[in-house]
Amino acid sequence: MRAFIAIDLPETIRRTLGQKQADLRSSLAPASQARPNQNSEIRWSRPEGIHLTLKFLGEITESQVKQVTETLSAFEAFQHFAIEVKGFGFFPSASRPQVFWAGVVAPPALAQLARQIDEGIEKIGFAPELRNYNAHLTLARFRKPHPRPEFQSLVEAQSQMSMGRFEAREFFLFESILSPRGAEYRKVARFPPEAKLVNGAEIKF
Repeated sequence: MRAFIAIDLPETIRRTLGQKQADLRSSLAPASQARPNQNSEIRWSRPEGIHLTLKFLGEITESQVKQVTETLSAFEAFQHFAIEVKGFGFFPSASRPQVFWAGVVAPPALAQLARQIDEGIEKIGFAPELRNYNAHLTLARFRKPHPRPEFQSLVEAQSQMSMGRFEAREFFLFESILSPRGAEYRKVARFPPEAKLVNGAEIKF
């Protein structure tokens, strides 16, 4: 299965991000009419598919699912920390954007958690990350990386906008399932393992 490890977002923040995506698309509409191909070059993330990714695993076997679950279940419970979703930006740059993202403001504990996960699953055969962890929420991807001045000006005007705060208390192993409607996501396991998930449903003990 295609899998990744991530912190889930509260529904209130998902709705806020979805509304912001809709507002930006509406604001970009006049420019899109002048250049009809521009809008088709932007692939927007569905709000329900936005997660704070800690580690992307790719295609893994059932045996690897078990190994990952056992490894992460052995972690000590991490200290809860606050996360704020604030501001916007582009990767790798505004002049050649490939990804449009919402920013994440968090204490060092978030990067420490991502590093702990990376080091833990490296021991069971997963390749380590070569770059430092850069927390963000992907809102859109661009098929062609070229300057988009209208988009950039809208983003710069909202660089300090806060879209909500929440407390990170847990993270999940997710399965990404491709369908005609796009990717759908299923929670496979929760960490710390205070509850078990069976077929995506939470079972408390």
